[in-house]
Amino acid sequence: MTSDVERTDASAPEKQGGLARLAYSFTEWAEKWFPDAFVFVVLTVIVVALANLATGAAPLAIAKGFGAGFWTLIPFTMQMAMVAITGYVVAASPPCTRLIDRLAAVPSTGAGAVAWVSFVSMASSYFNWALSLVLGGLLVRALARRADLKMDYRAAGAAAYLGLGATWALGLSSSSAMLQANPASLPKSISDITGIIPLSQTIFLWQSIVMGLAILVVSVAIAYFSAPKGEHVKTAADMGCDVTEVSAAAEKQERPGEWFEFTPILPVLIVILAIGFCWNEFASKDALSVISNLNTYNFIFLMIGLLLHGNIRSFLKAVSKAVPTSAGVLIQFPFYGAIATMLTGVNGADGVSISHHIANIFVSIANGHTFPVVIGIYSAILGFLIPSGGGKWIIEAPYVMQAAKDLHAHMGWAVQVYNAAEALPNLINPFWMLPLLGVLGLKARDIVGFCFTQLLFHTPLVLFLLWALALTL
Repeated sequence: MTSDVERTDASAPEKQGGLARLAYSFTEWAEKWFPDAFVFVVLTVIVVALANLATGAAPLAIAKGFGAGFWTLIPFTMQMAMVAITGYVVAASPPCTRLIDRLAAVPSTGAGAVAWVSFVSMASSYFNWALSLVLGGLLVRALARRADLKMDYRAAGAAAYLGLGATWALGLSSSSAMLQANPASLPKSISDITGIIPLSQTIFLWQSIVMGLAILVVSVAIAYFSAPKGEHVKTAADMGCDVTEVSAAAEKQERPGEWFEFTPILPVLIVILAIGFCWNEFASKDALSVISNLNTYNFIFLMIGLLLHGNIRSFLKAVSKAVPTSAGVLIQFPFYGAIATMLTGVNGADGVSISHHIANIFVSIANGHTFPVVIGIYSAILGFLIPSGGGKWIIEAPYVMQAAKDLHAHMGWAVQVYNAAEALPNLINPFWMLPLLGVLGLKARDIVGFCFTQLLFHTPLVLFLLWALALTL
């Protein structure tokens, strides 16, 4: 017979740890004060415009920069929208639904589920950052459907974002490392300083691998211990989020003209053409560059989705359900393009841009011992304002790599310094969150408190590792 004491203990609220209380406090603040992601980007535009004025830039030049940069990210905007759409379409297929459900069956507790999501997201981000967003988001939805698991939906959403907020730039998705290793894509302004830097000297350095593993272990631990417990947990139902399975319901042909929509022959023929294209890509180009190409990634995922659905009707229904997840990307990314141009293409009274001023400040105070930390801080600050890996590297590499060369720093490690620190601002910048938030049905303010908790630990950890591991090179 159960005693009164045992009954009391069993019904008592689960005690929150110190890290969970901290994350919960940040989340409460963010839910009250953190603006919508669109408001965030508009405020950033205004701040950058005021900074341009402070450097003596002409108002008309600032306005021209805003308009000229507005559509510069259109190809990337389409790519990011397709990341969300293709991932959703693939996940809506019956085979992928079953696979994700198997992954969702692994954890047995709410906190364990949050930690599991963080591990899956970061591990997949080493191969492709877009995959980490899609897989992480759909895994969270699957876990939220488990009636036996009381998981905080916000904490799990933040965990799904860790692939982009912690590890992506240290893996095969690293735009700067890929650019430095590819002579056909490397601009002369950079190659004259660095030459070709193979991947063995960047992402495959043992120091880089150690750093990535350390970040992964620490992040999983933080995700586990910061997850709310007991009465503080907010499930998907509490958040008003629909997490029902996205697989399209089976339909039957009702009239002869619908045969084309239901036959598996047409999808198979299209996929055969796609296989031929992919075969040629891998045969004629470096495999790593093919894998890291976002166009190729989206193309492959779209073809896989078409094949797995088995017919056009099911495929198009999944696409229709997926399109709303890309709304935030479509409306906000043009503003980020404008911000990037205002920072790099609008000159002040002295004839140079804001990004040039920022670079000069950090490069001028770096020396042989402080270079990793100084450039790491510089990369993090600029990454908050210009959240674009490859494009930002083309602009900033001449400053950073010339400084590395002058200070006799390891050139490959200089690339990794930039990579590792660049991920830090992602944790609180809504830019990269948008596709994930679309899949989850959340707002940036719902997850940014948990992300900020990670940032508090990541910042000193990453800067220390950048400095300490540099000593071994």
